[in-house]
Amino acid sequence: MAQQPEIDLSQIKMLVLDVDGVMTNGTVIVHPDGGESKVFNLHDGHGIKMWHRAGLTTALISGRESVATTVRAEQLSIERVMQGCKKKLPAFESLLKETALSAGQVAYVGDDLLDLPLVKRACLGVAVANAVDELKEHADYITAAPGGGGAVREVIEYILKNTGRWEDLCQRYMV
Repeated sequence: MAQQPEIDLSQIKMLVLDVDGVMTNGTVIVHPDGGESKVFNLHDGHGIKMWHRAGLTTALISGRESVATTVRAEQLSIERVMQGCKKKLPAFESLLKETALSAGQVAYVGDDLLDLPLVKRACLGVAVANAVDELKEHADYITAAPGGGGAVREVIEYILKNTGRWEDLCQRYMV
């Protein structure tokens, strides 16, 4: 079961996500021509759309470059996509400057050691259920769902439900 942090979730304006191992299960299929395939969770995608409907923003910071990530970001209207970030903290700081947000207004979701500086820096640092132990030790929240298995949706619902926004967002589905 996920732990419940003592954080003012209403301050969070942006959700920043790692991609491989968070939006996917961490598996990459490499094709003979060098292209690759990834599997993204549709519940996560719908959660991101609901997050945007709540007036909040999303960004991706990935250690790898991938056309699949670019395409998925476009499908979900994620405008800020930073790929090939071997050191993620400078990318995160650049993102804060670009958006005029503070780290206290950001939730970050990761799964591996590259994510450690951001989990420690963000207001709400999240490790997915199948994250490495070192990341879990520093996370404010550990999801019950694994990366690629609904963890992003879980984080979104957790924040939106605990800030009183979830019910209003669900109204459109009740008719």
